[in-house]
Amino acid sequence: MSTVSSQRGLWKLMLKLPAMRGQLQMLSARSSTLVSLCDAFDEASSTLDRLRRNGSTDDKLLLEYESLCSEIENEVIDICIVGRTQKP
Repeated sequence: MSTVSSQRGLWKLMLKLPAMRGQLQMLSARSSTLVSLCDAFDEASSTLDRLRRNGSTDDKLLLEYESLCSEIENEVIDICIVGRTQKP
């Protein structure tokens, strides 16, 4: 892992995607793309949590961050699925 933020993002993704924990750990050690996605997920999910905690009424902004988090999760899932089918 490159940064504290990417490590936090990895932990969050491991909690959201428990069936892929082992795969996430292995791939995060060798995939700079996954590290970047972990970092982005930490930033997006932290912002979403902060907006919710502060009682934001900006539904458009909340939806944007929810969509962003979902898109990142889907990209991570795709990486894990491809990683499972590739041989070292």
